[in-house]
Amino acid sequence: MKIYTKTGDKGQTALYGGTRVSKASARVDSYGNIDELNSFIGISKSHIEDEEVLKQLKKIQFDLFTVGSEAATPVDKLMLANGKSRLPLIISETEVEELENWMDAFEGKLEPLQYFILPGGGKSATFLHAARTICRRAERSLVFLNESEEVRPELIKYLNRLSDYLFVLARYISKINNETEEYWNPNER
Repeated sequence: MKIYTKTGDKGQTALYGGTRVSKASARVDSYGNIDELNSFIGISKSHIEDEEVLKQLKKIQFDLFTVGSEAATPVDKLMLANGKSRLPLIISETEVEELENWMDAFEGKLEPLQYFILPGGGKSATFLHAARTICRRAERSLVFLNESEEVRPELIKYLNRLSDYLFVLARYISKINNETEEYWNPNER
């Protein structure tokens, strides 16, 4: 099987369920942002040594494929004619709570925030901060899509919580790597 199909040569692609749309559509943009986020998490992983963190990030990457597959599926195509779900998995409150639990555990080991933190630190923290901003863009793109086509709220909630997780994780990684956080303190300009 060849990787190229030539069916997208004129700027269109097929959604899950077969509908063809412009590659510039809000739906394609949303799952493209999710794909980019997943890649940046992969880059982050290549600079992290903590096994528990790597295990969490692997689970998140798996979940992002789940989010992306649903983002690539119009709501009216989620169910097959026989009444079964087209998708084998969907994101639920369970995955959101998992992110919250991981954050709570990390935050218990961090100093309370007093100021905004400048994105940076070592390589792993810097890539996590970049992933966080891509996550925010992915979330915004799903919100934008939801203004014209229904998106299950769990997808938006998951990305919202994931961006918080990536922020807390960047702080935690900086701490365990003995990297200094730089603060945005308007009084020190």
